[in-house]
Amino acid sequence: MHADVRRSTIFCSLLVLSQAFYIPGFSIKSYHDGETIPLFVNKVYSDNSELQYAYTELPFVCPPTGRIRTGRFTSGASLSLNLGEVLRGDRITVSDYELVMGTDEEARYLCSHTIDRAGLKRTKELIRGGYVAEWIVDNLPGATSFQTTDKTRKYYAAGFKIGEEVVSSPGAEPRYFLNNHVTLVIRFHDAPGKDGAQKKKVIVGFEVFPKSIEAGNRTDGGLPGNIQTENRLELITKSNSTGEIDETDGATLTIPYTYSVYFRPEPKLEWQNRWDMYFVAQDNSSNIHWLAIVNSLVIAGLLTAVVAVILARTVRGDIKVYKEGGLEDGKAKPKRVRGAKSPRKSVEKSGLLDQIGDVEGEADISSDEESLDDITGWKLIHGDVFRAPSYGGLLAPLVGSGTQLIFMAAGLLVLSSFGVLNPSFRGGYVSVGTGLFVVAGLFSGYFSSRVYKTFGGQLWQKNVLVTATLIPGLLFATVFILNLFVWAQASSTAIPFGTLVGLVLLWLLIQVPLVYIGGRIGYVMVDAWSHPIKANAIPRQIPSQSWYTKSFQAILVAGFIPFAVIFIELMFVFKSLWQDKSGYYYVFGFMSVVSVILVVTVIEVTIVATYVQLCTENYHWWWQSFIVGGSSSVWIFGYLVWYYFAKLHITGFVSSLLFFCYGFLACAVYGLLTGTIGFLSAYAFVRRIYSAIKAD
Repeated sequence: MHADVRRSTIFCSLLVLSQAFYIPGFSIKSYHDGETIPLFVNKVYSDNSELQYAYTELPFVCPPTGRIRTGRFTSGASLSLNLGEVLRGDRITVSDYELVMGTDEEARYLCSHTIDRAGLKRTKELIRGGYVAEWIVDNLPGATSFQTTDKTRKYYAAGFKIGEEVVSSPGAEPRYFLNNHVTLVIRFHDAPGKDGAQKKKVIVGFEVFPKSIEAGNRTDGGLPGNIQTENRLELITKSNSTGEIDETDGATLTIPYTYSVYFRPEPKLEWQNRWDMYFVAQDNSSNIHWLAIVNSLVIAGLLTAVVAVILARTVRGDIKVYKEGGLEDGKAKPKRVRGAKSPRKSVEKSGLLDQIGDVEGEADISSDEESLDDITGWKLIHGDVFRAPSYGGLLAPLVGSGTQLIFMAAGLLVLSSFGVLNPSFRGGYVSVGTGLFVVAGLFSGYFSSRVYKTFGGQLWQKNVLVTATLIPGLLFATVFILNLFVWAQASSTAIPFGTLVGLVLLWLLIQVPLVYIGGRIGYVMVDAWSHPIKANAIPRQIPSQSWYTKSFQAILVAGFIPFAVIFIELMFVFKSLWQDKSGYYYVFGFMSVVSVILVVTVIEVTIVATYVQLCTENYHWWWQSFIVGGSSSVWIFGYLVWYYFAKLHITGFVSSLLFFCYGFLACAVYGLLTGTIGFLSAYAFVRRIYSAIKAD
């Protein structure tokens, strides 16, 4: 009864957390009328490509001149970025756009920029690829405004189109128009507290409306004669003398840039809720998130019932038969009857001849034959079940790295669920995740060394070295190789060389020592985990296995159940990462609940799979439990492949390579994490049931 109440309390607490919220920032910046607001330009990105490009490095963009100064910002200066921002491809620069709080500008000239035919070709490629630009004002990304399908709510999608591709008729050559005018709408609200009493304002919205305006018909100041004109700037080169299209190599195109600024009050939107506009689409899908939780609970509930039957009835009954059969402490206790013959043949049938030893005299255990015949399955391999696995020197570091990932994932979920990590903390997930991973090297070394010692390993320092370098080294090597392809594309997605050096130093100078400290504690200062039964000197022969217990089939069947638990929530994660790159995933409360159910499901699936394996007298459960625990990653990667072909429109070899390689790395990391959970749960289960048969 108390256990049920406790579980209900925990579940209700998790449901409360599932109402995800966020802290939209740690300090409110307020502006008084007439104060200059800096506008930052960042990058361009596309749903059709994994490659991003710094905005200021594009061929059609006016380079900043440095003429705008606002506070500590000077146009053309690049902002210092955290690790997460660098890794996500951000390159933030102060622009020449002048925004003065409370001052509207119907039209203002920015600059004119001349591009050659190579720049023209590159610009067309970006427009054809569906690239959108990201600008930032007061930490809010410039947004394109949309209406919900029922026309009742407005919502934002970060970014705005840099141009448009138009095909007038089927088979006709496409025409390309560049957006060289933007209308910036800054929505503000009265500042809270003392700043509000001083009539200061806070920014709660940043909307960008791009427009293409022809280069001709301009005033002396570079402004269009009619800003409402429908004549657009087409990306073609024309002769200055005749006005005809010029296809020569030296042809150029001069692009004039202008902008408009409007400040509009937004009395219904408070500063702390200003990110809600970007989350309207996700709020509307909350019913589907609840469906994901119900789906996960149903699956986990069924598995819990199965595990309860195994633990409460089957295993307990097996243990009772085992003891009543006279096999306590791993030795048979036959009845002694005069004049009877040795039942050696019967004992051989039970597979316990080597445990019985020499039988003195002649005994008759015919009265116990029926009980001994019932002793089959997992009870027969008690002398081999704790035998150290093959390649234990590899399994121990994998388990250690898995615990490191568990700590990192748990920390990120907790911080995200409580709103500490949120979209307003740009690059926060990657930065904090990297920090947690490095610090968790202490846990990695500890668990790896203790498992290694339990397996009977002697070279603990070698094990520590493997633990500290195997997984981080493989990750770094893969990222570095992929980075070479991205560097060749001159993309901002490429990790700068200095950042790579910094990551290596972080790894070698901080994480490796922490792994060593944890490894020393786990091997030298702490005893190995004890086992209730010692392993036999000679391994027992494993009988032929049924089709459903063989490795490949067991992995596929067992992995599908955890995958079914997270499938619905996985759709939202994929959509946020690849279909809605301009959007943000923030419902980490729902994800936390689903993650808890996932962990429970992995534990239960691994226990069931391990029990079935032991019942078939197969004692090689160490690696099997680890693989079964992480087997849902196979299904996730399969879903990823399907998603690429069915839902995405990614083009280009490098983009596809990045998608599949980083997707595979993510699935491998997930598999390592859940595999470790499966291994530890199976280990605890096996120790428990064999401790029970040993106990008096």
